[in-house]
Amino acid sequence: MRKEVAKMNFDRHKVERVRAQYPVGTRIKLRGMCNEEPGMYPGLCGTVVGVDDQPSLLMKWDNGRSLSLFPGQDSFKVIEQEQSQDPGPTMQL
Repeated sequence: MRKEVAKMNFDRHKVERVRAQYPVGTRIKLRGMCNEEPGMYPGLCGTVVGVDDQPSLLMKWDNGRSLSLFPGQDSFKVIEQEQSQDPGPTMQL
């Protein structure tokens, strides 16, 4: 039985690396998918809602779709969060 468990289709370490790289809440911009999907166009943005055991990114897209992304197969980038232009509190004399 132990040999069967070792032959599972997923690599736990790879799954954990993907989860660390794309935590829940990460914003993604789609560049292209490995197969054509209606409504999934370059530039579409979405939010990571989880990572499964494939590992694929479980997504909530801004167009309402929930199609997953496959790192290494689909083309996308993480949207960098803009840093605040506010220099912080100031002191008046």
